[in-house]
Amino acid sequence: MYLNYLLSGPQLRDWMAGVSSGATVPHLNMADIRAMQLPPLPPIQIQRKIGAILSAYDELIENNNRRIKTLEEIAQRIYREWFVDFRYPGHEDIPLVESELGPIPEAWTWRDLQYLAAETRVGVDPASVDPETPYIGLEHMPKHSIAISQWGAASEAASQKYEYERGQILFGRIRPYFHKVVVPPVDGLCSTDAIVISSRADEYWGLILVVVSSDAFVAEAVQTSQGTKMPRANWSVLKSFPVAVPEGSLLRTFNTYVKQTVGLIHGLVMASRNLRATRDLLLPHLVSGEIDVAELDIAMPELAT
Repeated sequence: MYLNYLLSGPQLRDWMAGVSSGATVPHLNMADIRAMQLPPLPPIQIQRKIGAILSAYDELIENNNRRIKTLEEIAQRIYREWFVDFRYPGHEDIPLVESELGPIPEAWTWRDLQYLAAETRVGVDPASVDPETPYIGLEHMPKHSIAISQWGAASEAASQKYEYERGQILFGRIRPYFHKVVVPPVDGLCSTDAIVISSRADEYWGLILVVVSSDAFVAEAVQTSQGTKMPRANWSVLKSFPVAVPEGSLLRTFNTYVKQTVGLIHGLVMASRNLRATRDLLLPHLVSGEIDVAELDIAMPELAT
């Protein structure tokens, strides 16, 4: 466990960046790896204590990830129950009526997505903003999760980007089958390979989010994408995606629920970022012995026999 952290620490990453070669794709060779000098290893009991300390951070981060996944799954389940299967609170008293897209509850309306949402394109030169401004590329966007926890900085970005605001939805347009749809917890810049989606009214926001992050919408994006090697989703097509929109009170109830859920997710994301930063800050001090753990009473897992 101790070596795992040692070999994944920032010092090793800096060393790898310094010795890697290759003009197009930097890489290490076996001679570099064999020549790598590890710091002196402390006694095994100290190694185990350091591993236990760092593992505690990883367990907290993993617990946050599980909670995020559960929150996302519940939100999608409620969306399908209410807006696809029409089994929403009070549905027993509302008859279904025929429509051009099949049965729909009375007083509900089919709307194209563009009625609820719009694509936003605000071009920005990264050199014109604070270098520390968050920058989100497609490489930062996780698959099958709206919870983005990693991003770069404007100083690392080249060429024009899009500006986005906290709460806007980013949809990865390239290779949409990767299912990259996120709601950033911070303002910043993003790749022009992301579609920036804004809500036309506050009460629509929650419905928009669950729709564009649903499997059905992503499947539509894949089906209608253009290009063979690098297929791209097209907002001019996706904006016509049909959405069942209920009367006001149910829509507001759902919107409040989704906003609260996303607020919880953002809180967990930021907590995990702080945990990672603290863990990475502690690592070199623990490895160097600057922080002495010899006398600490730390519960450690039993060694395998």
